[in-house]
Amino acid sequence: MTTMPRLARRVATTAAAASTLVLAAGCQNFLDVNENPNAPQTVSPNLYLPPILHWMATSEQFDGRFIGRYTQNWTLPSGSAATPSTWDRMGYDPTSDNGGQLWRDVYWNIGQNLVDLMTKAEAEERWDLLGIGYAVKGWGWLRVTDVHGELIIKQAFDQTRFTFDYDNQEYAYQEIIRLLDEAIKNLQRTDGAVSQSYLARYDRIYGGDRTKWLKFAYGLKAMALSHFSNKSTYKPQDVIAAVDLSFVGNADDALLPYSGTSADNADGNFWGPRRANLNSYRQTRFVLGLLDGTAFGGAVDPRLSRMLSPSPDGQFRAWDPNSGTLGLPTAQLPNNFFGYAGTAGAGLPSRYLFADKSRFPIMTYSQLQFIKAEAALRSGNRAVALAAYTNGVSSHIDFVNARNLDEGQTPTQITPAEKNAFLANPAIIPSASNLTLTQIMSQKYIAQWAWGHVETWMDMRRYNYTGRDPQTGNQIYPGFSTPTNLFPDNNGKIVHRIRARFNSEYVWNRAALDVIGGLALDFHTKPLWITQP
Repeated sequence: MTTMPRLARRVATTAAAASTLVLAAGCQNFLDVNENPNAPQTVSPNLYLPPILHWMATSEQFDGRFIGRYTQNWTLPSGSAATPSTWDRMGYDPTSDNGGQLWRDVYWNIGQNLVDLMTKAEAEERWDLLGIGYAVKGWGWLRVTDVHGELIIKQAFDQTRFTFDYDNQEYAYQEIIRLLDEAIKNLQRTDGAVSQSYLARYDRIYGGDRTKWLKFAYGLKAMALSHFSNKSTYKPQDVIAAVDLSFVGNADDALLPYSGTSADNADGNFWGPRRANLNSYRQTRFVLGLLDGTAFGGAVDPRLSRMLSPSPDGQFRAWDPNSGTLGLPTAQLPNNFFGYAGTAGAGLPSRYLFADKSRFPIMTYSQLQFIKAEAALRSGNRAVALAAYTNGVSSHIDFVNARNLDEGQTPTQITPAEKNAFLANPAIIPSASNLTLTQIMSQKYIAQWAWGHVETWMDMRRYNYTGRDPQTGNQIYPGFSTPTNLFPDNNGKIVHRIRARFNSEYVWNRAALDVIGGLALDFHTKPLWITQP
């Protein structure tokens, strides 16, 4: 008997149910329930948008609990310094779907719904909605391939199949760029049934503003092109050009709002205290070192006290994934991100992105400015690099202030005097001739901390985690060190990918996995095509 991956099972189950109804109808017409007068069998294409946009923001949060431990955004203390938790050791959880939410949502929760949205939008000549569909599809493939490597594209939604072959990452990136070009082409159109009011009914990110979605598509294309930095085909000018057609300020940021009021908490930020998904997580020494002056000549970042959480005694400390807290007394142990030693109930004060109603980013202006700065520096255009880098740091300070107002979070606002003094420090904003890759990538890390997990991990893998800055010879990520006690399946190697989702692939699609080496215990240490020369 041929087994089927999870993404196909719904199709097969539906087909079986439909055949049962047909047989029954042949005997008793009164049992024909294929027509339901109380529920539509076809829906307007804009109705698909809300859940799709929800999962675009939420999927990465689910997987960020695990990816964020690879990049040392945070750690999940295990209670034993000698044996850190699995993901803190760059491992994985066998026979588990941990780390597989993006896979599940791109193929399942978004999956066929996006196919239907695009089919209906094209039939109705709603080019703006179709353009959003192309952008979402490009976003999905980019996120999945950057996390997992090889993925299923050509056969993904073929309802005649029960097993699915993997496509290589080179093809995936070709398809991503093609989809984003289609998104741009359609979002530039104003003919047909293009309508902001029609989109605005269910577009909770941009309120139906086609021009902002067009900028989003250009931004996503810039991000995808920047990942080619280790390839001979890398074209930094193309990256810069795409960024310049994208966001022009924080007002363009792609942010999903949350009402945070439903009894089941489904409309609350995944990081918020009501959902309690980060109660036991703690900030790491690495991220603390980027903000407390350790990494940048003693320049204490004003974002430190607005992003990270102090210990009960008011001082900022952190956990080391390898050695824990080195015997600190209880009063000095770092609190969680809400600012508490244990849980934090609904309605209690929180901070930054960790409040129930914190608007959650999918892409930001500051993120794109750092992408531009990196491309400009690598092309030798230091003036452009410094301008973009400065924009990135400055705008992210404003972003932190804005997020701390989403639900009246506890931290005070960063004042203009604090901001200006920080930006005037040459350790932060140097001359063009002294700007380094270390500064650009470290500040991008700060700007993406706690939300841009896949892009941060892609950056760190492109530079092999502990790679050196060609200008200074120092580590690009100062203070970062790989685990001293790697997960046993790693065979002494660092992690480069997450294994495909267990319950769809390792249960139902093992033969296809075997073709790409996916059954090897150390498959997660195999470098991605995109990060290789």
